[in-house]
Amino acid sequence: MKAIDAKDDLRPRSSVRDALWFDLHSPDSSDELSLAEWRLAGLDLIALLLGFTHLIFLAAYVLLASDVPSAFNLDNPLIPSALSILLDAAAGAAMLMRRKFDVPPHSVIRALCVYVAVSGLLWTWFGQTVQDDGFLVPIAAAQIILCAGISIGTIVSISSPPLAVVNAMVATVAAAVLANSPIISSGVAILSLALVGYSIAGTRQIIATGRIRLNLEAMARKALHFVDEFENSGRGWFWETDSLGTLSYVSQQLADDFQSEPDALLGRQFTDLLSVDHASDSMEERKTLGFHLSARFPFSDVVVRPASEEDVHWSLSGNPIFDERGRFLGFRGIGTDLTEQRKADREISRLARFDSLTGLPNRAMMRQTLDDALRNSAHRQKGLALFMIDLDRFKNVNDTLGHPIGDALLRQVADRLKSVMGNHGQVGRLGGDEFQAVLPGAVDIGLLESLARTLIEQVSRPYVIEGHKVTIGASLGIAIGDPGRASADALVRNADLALYAAKAAGRGKHCIYQPSMHSEAAERQLLENDLRQAIERGELAVHYQPIVRAAGEEISGFEALVRWQHPTRGAVPPAKFIPLAEEAGLIGKIGEWVLRTALEEAAHWPDQVRVAVNLSPLQFNDPTVAAMVGKHLGETGVRPERLELEITEGVFLAEGDSTDETFAKLKKLGVRLALDDFGTGYSSLGYLKKAPFDKIKIDQSFVRGAASTTVRNAAIIRAIVTLAETLGMDTCAEGVETHDDLHLIRELGVSMVQGYIFGKPSESSIARELANSVRVEADGFACSREPRHRLMRRALTCIDGVMVELKLRNISSMGALVECHLPVSPGTELGIDVVGVGPVRGIVRWAQAGKFGVQFDQQFDLTQLAPKKERRTDVQMLTPSYLSQRKAS
Repeated sequence: MKAIDAKDDLRPRSSVRDALWFDLHSPDSSDELSLAEWRLAGLDLIALLLGFTHLIFLAAYVLLASDVPSAFNLDNPLIPSALSILLDAAAGAAMLMRRKFDVPPHSVIRALCVYVAVSGLLWTWFGQTVQDDGFLVPIAAAQIILCAGISIGTIVSISSPPLAVVNAMVATVAAAVLANSPIISSGVAILSLALVGYSIAGTRQIIATGRIRLNLEAMARKALHFVDEFENSGRGWFWETDSLGTLSYVSQQLADDFQSEPDALLGRQFTDLLSVDHASDSMEERKTLGFHLSARFPFSDVVVRPASEEDVHWSLSGNPIFDERGRFLGFRGIGTDLTEQRKADREISRLARFDSLTGLPNRAMMRQTLDDALRNSAHRQKGLALFMIDLDRFKNVNDTLGHPIGDALLRQVADRLKSVMGNHGQVGRLGGDEFQAVLPGAVDIGLLESLARTLIEQVSRPYVIEGHKVTIGASLGIAIGDPGRASADALVRNADLALYAAKAAGRGKHCIYQPSMHSEAAERQLLENDLRQAIERGELAVHYQPIVRAAGEEISGFEALVRWQHPTRGAVPPAKFIPLAEEAGLIGKIGEWVLRTALEEAAHWPDQVRVAVNLSPLQFNDPTVAAMVGKHLGETGVRPERLELEITEGVFLAEGDSTDETFAKLKKLGVRLALDDFGTGYSSLGYLKKAPFDKIKIDQSFVRGAASTTVRNAAIIRAIVTLAETLGMDTCAEGVETHDDLHLIRELGVSMVQGYIFGKPSESSIARELANSVRVEADGFACSREPRHRLMRRALTCIDGVMVELKLRNISSMGALVECHLPVSPGTELGIDVVGVGPVRGIVRWAQAGKFGVQFDQQFDLTQLAPKKERRTDVQMLTPSYLSQRKAS
């Protein structure tokens, strides 16, 4: 109200004269005309009200009169009443039609004054005739007429002083004519004057209030004009909510950003339309808009975005509105468009803190996230976890399909990582195919392993990029930090060590950091250095495992397998150094050396005996692989049909034109192609449809124990054989070790057999002797599970320089189940001293928490575990009586 009081000089109060003549004179401004129209609107029904009153009294007269006159003369009450009713109808119709003909308000009031005067005189005439008729007591008739006149005056005088004056004059005249007492006439006159005074006082207040309202409306129009100019300039806009948080005013610019009209947004919750931009650094911007609105706090420069797909940013400021009683009315504020500024800021921030390819936080941002998480961990006394993620076989995609496909693949990988991680932590890209995730407060081993498995599974699902089907994998290392004691550098180092351990375990795995991994990492580095010099030093050798025809047990060929005899480490398992060679980029050099060595040896075998050589996916994807194979075939003189290249499904993980082209070049050379480890990949049937394979090698996981009635391996092998025969391909069962499995394999129609039952990989001299033999005999256990010693035996071994006690269970001639409280990695060689038996050597094949499986280097004599019984020479055997009798006879 302060603004109104400050302008009281512009709105003087209404005077008595003003109140008396306002309705009668012509307005001198549009505001006065508007006020006059507003006042006149309250008189629209005056004629109808008067007509209704006249009808009531006319009806009362007709009902109460003993004899209603019918003569047409001035004393007949029906004449003035009829004229009055006709006048009321005409006046009512005129009031309804006045807007159509745009009659000025003052003209209507003047006409109403005449109408009230005439209507009053007609009413007085009616009263006089009724009084003369004598159907009622004269005093009662006078009272009725006077009451009617006063009631009519009350109706009309409140709204307009001119009408009140006219009505007072008519009422006074009526009282003088109809009343039998001067007291009544005087009372009516006094009451009429009081009504006139009341009407003038009320009108003065109404006119003053109306002029204030008009001034306020004028100011509002001016303010709205300024608002329109401000909003149309594009520099900002206004908004307003009610006490419930629903929009009561929105600008056109805001509505345009939502692609709707302002009216469509009114009544909707403000917080439903806007969302806080959490990308801002300011703590104020991180608070939600709903918090400010619900807490009724003033706020400024809160950056928000509309809840739509439009890339728009606004800066909002607002203040709560309260009335004079302190009641909350809502919020009112201003908004400015920050879209272009935010785009520029976002681009700068993205370049500095986010990876430009995937949109994930980059290395610097992830380091900051890790540092923040460590500080928060120390404050809250809660640990955290760090994931190091590396993509398997990604380099193969880049080399074969090109970097654009690789970039698209990384973007899809990033989306899957974010989807899996969700609210558990922040995922970032460190560079290349390396990713990292920080998980604050997550130290539960079960949750971390579940997330790791899900992450690996999702990343390993096939991708389709520009028509190319791509399949990769992921390995993951996990490091857990204690609150207040862990450092960022130590966590990153430990997660890297765990990642290397996961890769060493066969890729597609996850490992949690163990202190022993430090020595393993150093050991791996030393092993890599030794592997680089192994070829020059002559430490690598090629061994040959026979492949036998299932029907006649004749030698069909040999598979060439590389072995490494380290001068100090002894025999290094292929499962340990082959993945290392792939990581170090040595597999191409080693693979070519194995191929040439195998072809040179095959030149000394009979012409019908083939040699099979494994071709790494990295070798296969080398554009010069066909030329390299052709070169060594020509130099050694071996017919191409005798060379069988074994290829795993890894070559199909990045399918493209180069894959089909390499297949075509190799088949043009005349070599045979075999699909190795069939059935263990994602879509082997799809590979068979496209690639020109000559043989399918059934993976040993389906072969071992196939004769058991508790597994379905036999049905799977039968299906593979049927498929291969239909496609005109040979089949070879890998890993056959027992006679019952061999018997089943033959019954199922498998073409060839490879496994320990016909011989382990051996040196070239033994292979040459077998190649020149007619047939080879099967040797091995008869059943699918060899005899085992069930009792537990104690043993000792040395792990990482620490002497550890072991418990051996399920001991067979080939291995045992070992219980051990220290972690052991697969591929570790151990010397085990079995208490009461002696030392044995073996290699760890699998490992879990608290136990692992060991395979002995040589067959173990189970009779050594039998309890030794003492012989007593002084024991006298008792002879049964029937034997004694027989001897005596």
